[in-house]
Amino acid sequence: MSRNVSAPQIERLIQLLAKLPGLGPRSARRAALHLVQNREKLLEPLATAIRDAADNVVVCAQCGNIDSVDPCSICTDPRRDVSVICVVESVADLWALERASAISSRYHVLGGTLSPLDGIGPDDLNISKLIERAAAEDVTEILLAVNATVDGQTTAHYITDHLEGANVAVSRLAHGVPVGGELDYLDEGTLAAAIKSRRPF
Repeated sequence: MSRNVSAPQIERLIQLLAKLPGLGPRSARRAALHLVQNREKLLEPLATAIRDAADNVVVCAQCGNIDSVDPCSICTDPRRDVSVICVVESVADLWALERASAISSRYHVLGGTLSPLDGIGPDDLNISKLIERAAAEDVTEILLAVNATVDGQTTAHYITDHLEGANVAVSRLAHGVPVGGELDYLDEGTLAAAIKSRRPF
């Protein structure tokens, strides 16, 4: 039976770090030890940054992006092409497309994909707001930049069906995105090629 050899505060830090993606208990323990041993350089600035993010970061009511302002800086950027809404599953996917500088549209973050097995239905995602935005006069295209997974494609079909009455073209990513691939793991060149060769859904 293993025993806790560190203070309760450190154990709490380890438990919270272990909940982060990519960090298991051992990695979390190493990260916590490194933070504590570098209090002034890392731990205190990290604590301040986390508190600042908790106090100031908000979800954009229009598109679902995260920013320090609502509506977000992408939604209010006058240089963006307002005729195209690029639909992504997560903010991480939005960031991946922005890093690639592949498109200068506005975005819509779904917050996941339809997944009956996991109990995730249309009401659990940001789909109704997308349908509402698609009806705006200046929107002419909805680009479905969802992951090429079964759940991603199911979500894309569901959205396409519900956009039938709207006067918009529906397109999706084409070349460059492998089946089963996730946008956040693709390089910028692949993402740019996928955007440029998009085709009707």
